[in-house]
Parts: sequence; structure tokens; C-alpha cells
Amino acid sequence: MAAGKASLVALELQFCVKNKLLSKSDLPSVISCIRRGLATSVLSQTVEEPSATTSPNSSFGGPLEHYNSLIRDGLLREDLQQKTVMEILDQMQKNLRGYSNDRSSFFSKFFSQRKPPKGYYIYGDVGTGKTMVMDMFYNHVETEKKKRVHFHGFMLDVHKRIHRLKQSLPKRKVGKMAKAYDPIAPVAEEISEEACILCFDEFQVTDIADAMILKQLFENLFLNGVVVVATSNRPPDDLYKNGLQRVNFVPFISVLKEYCQTLRLDSGIDYRRRNRPAAGKLFYLSSEPDVNATLDKLFDEMAFKQNDITRPRSLKVHGRILTLYKACGTIADCTFEELCDRPIGASDYLEMSAVFDTVFIRNIPMLTLNKKTQARRFITLIDALYEHKVRVVLQADAPLEELFVQEHHDDHDHHDTHVLLDDLGISRDAGSSLAIFTGEEEVFAFQRTVSRLTEMQTEEYWVAGDRSSK
Repeated sequence: MAAGKASLVALELQFCVKNKLLSKSDLPSVISCIRRGLATSVLSQTVEEPSATTSPNSSFGGPLEHYNSLIRDGLLREDLQQKTVMEILDQMQKNLRGYSNDRSSFFSKFFSQRKPPKGYYIYGDVGTGKTMVMDMFYNHVETEKKKRVHFHGFMLDVHKRIHRLKQSLPKRKVGKMAKAYDPIAPVAEEISEEACILCFDEFQVTDIADAMILKQLFENLFLNGVVVVATSNRPPDDLYKNGLQRVNFVPFISVLKEYCQTLRLDSGIDYRRRNRPAAGKLFYLSSEPDVNATLDKLFDEMAFKQNDITRPRSLKVHGRILTLYKACGTIADCTFEELCDRPIGASDYLEMSAVFDTVFIRNIPMLTLNKKTQARRFITLIDALYEHKVRVVLQADAPLEELFVQEHHDDHDHHDTHVLLDDLGISRDAGSSLAIFTGEEEVFAFQRTVSRLTEMQTEEYWVAGDRSSK
């Protein structure tokens, strides 16, 4: 079959040279590109050669074979919903062989561009294996032009690119109106040049700044041939549910559904919370006797193995300094107030995740709706640490399942909410149903946080997060 396709391509190249569409000197580079599976012939016949990219799991023919082997070896429990999704992703991995969205190469002038396959949006409850199946798929995709990112981190990067492009514009002259400049399309073009496959973990929209640009951003990514696979706890229609100005966000959902098929993975089992060997005691209640002395001793034991002294540490984040008051090598000893009760956010937590492999978080309070801002930061913090396999030791005022408490606002909160609604021009009746004011979004997200923190206390996670040998 491959030989037949090669013969067809050879005939087509002869035709191009004969009719002076290509010169003989161009042939070596064009043939090289075809062999790498980057070009599609005029007759839409793709030459499929073995990929030069060696995946981490190259001993397997694809993600499904890899998944089945883990079940045979007793490392995974068979889950029919996981297997169904894996079969679909396995076929997609095969369909993507030789795919590229590169439109700038010389041969693209003469060879028709292959139509990108539809992506997948995989949703379901927490801990059902969505991230695992996507990562298995990603590891077997045979291209170097691929990216796997947490959606929150991706949007931070998008906003940084937008800021950079705006900063690069000529300064407006005094007395002259500046021309309107839309940086979204150029940013999408940049990203499209870097990746033809984008895999997003935890696709969720809680920020109005993100919500307002997603349609245009993803429309351009899809038009540039980018294929998207994403995981989420919510179906597409529930994204940014009850969010501010959601009417302007809704068109994005149609774009997402047009370019991505929806798959539900929800077996009703949270695998993160199944009984697994613990990595020792990593969660402490504030009410336990001598808890601070116990944590101090645990920190000192870990710090003893570091080639450093215990000291404050300053991290540079986007041109500003984030100071942590107690750290030693790759271990940070922090309080909840230090991490979640001051104006820091995802970019700070991502920098911490890059520098530290173990983080102590002390004095975590009960998270009521009065502490909604702190709760959001805590959720974002745990997402960042989990994504980068950072190990945590926790001290809290209540067990994990009881940390987040819904309770009624007091009169002062009602007054502040009413002032904010008036400033935003939103009626109080309409505002009462918005997730930003009800805490619904935090409750939903905190279910994921509890699930992740449960997994982060297992021996398997603790060993995976050890960077000492890396």
C-alpha cells in the first residue's frame, strides 16, 4: 500500500517538474518533507512513514495497547467507560499520523492541505480518569508540534502574549487617536505555529477576561488547523454557567461543539479517593496536640537533606518579587495567609511549582463564603501544585471534606454585593443567580480540590513528585 502511494507521489513530482511547477533543485527538500509525512499530495494521498519522534511509550502501538497492558499488569482496574474513550482516542492518534498545520512551507503551494480531524472534549465527574486517558493519548501522538497544558496556565500565557503585542505597538502621538488593534488573531497565529495538537487539562472558565476572548481565540486556532483535546468537569453547555455577561460567551460553545466532539467519561467512581497506600501522615488538624512542633520537626528532617540553609526566598514573577518567608532548597514552609490572603494568583503558584517539590501549607481555615476570594486562590494553588506533581503537607482547622462551608451572607456582605451589582449595572434579581455571588462555582471546583488533595497524600503521588533524582 505504501509503495503504491509512493509511486503516485513520484508521478506527481515528475508532472510538477515537467510543467515547471518545481525545479529539480527543489526536489530533495520536497521529498524530505513528504517522507516526514508533512505533505499531502495533489490527490490527497498521504505517504505514511514511521515517525521520527520517539514517544515515552514507544514500545506500544498506541494508547489503547498501552491502556490494556496496564490492566493486564494489574496497575489499572478495567473501566468500560475509560476503555470506550480510549478506543476513540486510539483511532484519533492513528488518524493524526503525518498531520501538520504548517502552511508556510514551500511545498504547500503545490500540495493540498489535509483537513484536520475533529478534536474531543471529554467531561465527567472528578477522579474518573479523564486526565489519564488524555495524557496517554498525548504521549503517543507522533509529532513534535504538540502541547499539553493546564487550561488556566494556557490562558495566562495568552494574556501575556496579548500584553507583549500591545506593548510593541508604536506609542500614540499627542492629539491623535490610536488605531484600533486586535491582538487575538496574531496571538492565535503564534500558538498555531508552535503546535498543531493542543491538549488542555481542566478546561474551565471562571474569569470574565478569559470568557470574552475565547470565541475569537479558538475560532482562529481551529481555522489555523489546530486540533484540540480537552478534559473538564462540566459539559460544554455548562461552561461559565451564570457568569457575568455570559450572553457574550455563549457563541464560543457553538464554536467548540463544531470543532470538537463531546465525550462523557463518568463511571461514578473517584479513583483518586479509592483506598491506596498512604505516604505517611501528611494531613494534620490544628486541634492536634503540639501540631506546630510536629510540623517543625518534619520540615527540619526534610531540610536536613537539602544543600541549603533555611531562609526567606524571593521569586521573580513577571517583573515583581514574590517573597516566601521560610524555605530550604526545594521545600517551602508557608501559611494559608501567606499564600491565599494576599493578592497573588496563578502565575505566582506556577512559579512556586517550578521551584519547589514540597510545600507545607499551615493554618488552613474553614472556607466560608465570607472567604470566597481566599477559597478561589486556594483552589488555583492546589491545581497548580497538582499539575506539577508538587508534594504537600497540610494543617487545617477541619477535615478536607468539611473545609468548604456554605452559609448565608451577613448584612455587611449583602451591602457590599448590592454596591458591586449597582456598579456593574446588574439588577439585584439577576445578580442573585450569578455564580460569582452565590459561591456555586467555588463549591463545584472545591469537589475537585478535595479529590486532588486526597490523591496527593498517597505514596504513589509522593514518589512521583520526588525530584531529587531528576
